[in-house]
Amino acid sequence: MSIVDSDLYLRFVIGELDAEVLHTSPERHIRCNPVLGQFIRNDRFQVVSVDGAFDRAHLDPAFVAQRESLVSRGYARLLELAAMEGDCDLRQYPLPGVHSEAR
Repeated sequence: MSIVDSDLYLRFVIGELDAEVLHTSPERHIRCNPVLGQFIRNDRFQVVSVDGAFDRAHLDPAFVAQRESLVSRGYARLLELAAMEGDCDLRQYPLPGVHSEAR
């Protein structure tokens, strides 16, 4: 699986997962987590929808806007990481400031 398909690394780059548990957390495709994937807005990602109470249409518009901004920036970061040649230090993966924002 490519990093751009990774729910695990998306959650890491947006500050929802600490590096200490990255290696022990289960991996899944972003599409297998539609509650998160529905907030990605990027031409390279096909829109995901959610049925039920967690559909973005049922959530607070301010929360949706904030979440969409963060998760879309995180997905763009995954695309950047995938395009990099050579190894990148894991500490450089997250979006700037997200770990301090998420805590």
